[in-house]
Order: sequence, then structure tokens, then C-alpha cells
Amino acid sequence: MDVIELLPRLHLLRFPVGQAYLWRDGEELTLIDAGTIGAGPVIAGAIRALGRAPEDVRRVVLTHFHEDHVGGAGEFAALSGAEVLAHRLDAPFVRGAAPGPAPRLAEWELPIRAEVAGRLPEGTPLPPPSVTEVTDGEVLGFGGGAQVVHVPGHTDGSIALFLPAEGVLFTGDTVAALPAEGVLSPGDPVAAPAEHTLIPGVFNLDRDRLLASVRRLAGLGAEVACFGHGDPVLRGAAAALRGAAAM
Repeated sequence: MDVIELLPRLHLLRFPVGQAYLWRDGEELTLIDAGTIGAGPVIAGAIRALGRAPEDVRRVVLTHFHEDHVGGAGEFAALSGAEVLAHRLDAPFVRGAAPGPAPRLAEWELPIRAEVAGRLPEGTPLPPPSVTEVTDGEVLGFGGGAQVVHVPGHTDGSIALFLPAEGVLFTGDTVAALPAEGVLSPGDPVAAPAEHTLIPGVFNLDRDRLLASVRRLAGLGAEVACFGHGDPVLRGAAAALRGAAAM
């Protein structure tokens, strides 16, 4: 796993499939998404390498129930005691009470999905000991007040998190960034790649609802946008998101 400092209070945790984010408020940490099965101990090790303890993570906020975002949540919660939060519509799948609905794939998505599936670890995720349900408009206690933004389409209970005081937006898989020149790697200075191509997310339940959600995110006025897949935009995110919303 790569650990990349994006901002003084924000690190990107990049896994072989997907990524998570670590936000710092003084002595308190928040984890946004938790990687695949087996990622829990790896995340804990990365936090220790940053000079902190896993117990400093007060909450793990999951943007949706897919395995590359929730696979490590139960593992990490068991190690750290962190609270796990998810939207009420995705929470049953995070808890392991039922399998989540499969995406409705377009023909062109089928080979991409097969390639991604082949890179995912096998096994059944450890369900978190409990899951706190959140809803649209709720404000969470980190980043100066993190607004929960319900963005259905990728899954019914997908959420984004917007930190108005910081201008930072976590989109989950509602938006993705395609590879570009200047890909961030460990040790890079804090700077955005020269070009970003943002697209609406793939592997969705309802693409029309997803596109409406992308338009909602584009209207938030974020300066920084962090995605479930692809390099973050660290400057001028709102304009980049409007481009994705127009697709």
C-alpha cells in the first residue's frame, strides 16, 4: 500500500484496488473507506508509521458497500475500536446481513469488471461490530463539520463527504479520475497532476441517478476532490467536476 500526503491534514492510502483517505483533526483521526479484505492490519501499520496509533482513529466513514471500500472496515474496527458509519440504505450490506445488489453493467464494462474482480482478495469480510447509520444532510464531527451528501446511483446508499471549512470533497465511486501525466506517488510534493480527466463512476445500479448525483457534487464548489479510484484533484476541483457532470 502507498501512503501519500496530499495536504498537511490529509493522506491518501492506495491499495492494489481502490483507495482510502486519512483525515487529521489535532489528535483525532478519521478514515474514509477501508480497502479490501486484509486491509485492516495494513492500515493500522501505516498509521503507526505516521507516528500515530490505530486507536487515534475515532470513526471509519464508508462511502458505499462495495468490497474494495468495506473489506477492511471490520478488521480495522476490531483493532482500533473506531466507530463505523454508513448510509442507512447500504448499512445492511456492510453489516453482512444480506448481499448487496449487483451492478447493472454495460457491455463495455464487463471486461473491466472481470479484471478488477481478478485482483480482489478472496474471502468474506469481517463485519464491523456495529454500524452507525447516517443520512443526507447530517454533519459529522470532523474537518470543521463534514456534511453527508447522499449520492445514489453507484449504489442506493452511496454518500459523499463535503468539508466546507476546508473545501475538501470525498466522492467515493460517484466520480473517478482516469490515469494522467504526473501521477502521484509516495514522496511527491503536494501538487495536482497537470491534467485530470474525471468521469462518472462505473459499475452502477442506476446510471441516470448517478449522473444526477455527479451534478449535485459539481455544485458544491469544492477546491479539492478525492475519489475512490484515481488521483485526487488538489486545485480547482469544482470546474473539473462540472466537466464530468456534462458527460
